[in-house]
Amino acid sequence: MNLTISGHHLEVTPALREYVLTKLDRVTRHFDQVVDVTVLLTVEKRKEKERRQKAEVTLHVKGRDIFVEQAHEDLYAAIDQLMDKLDRQVVRHKDRLQNHHHESPKRIDASVL
Repeated sequence: MNLTISGHHLEVTPALREYVLTKLDRVTRHFDQVVDVTVLLTVEKRKEKERRQKAEVTLHVKGRDIFVEQAHEDLYAAIDQLMDKLDRQVVRHKDRLQNHHHESPKRIDASVL
């Protein structure tokens, strides 16, 4: 898994990097076929009252790219909400990949005879 964590108008500190890595572990626990992860942390330069911190992630899995973004006044809260959204989307993607169309036992028995 390739992981890229970058910041825009923000220096990515080791503590911030470690926080993102611990949150990503939850996502990779659900789905281990992750090819590439790109995380972008941004501080929007606006007035002091309207300052927004934004986190976005692009997750490349086999056959699909999943993009999620979340903004909040606190960057750690934005990362938490982002990982919750990402986790839901990864679980939904994994559920779609699984084959839920099983043949009924009656048809299996009829084909054997």
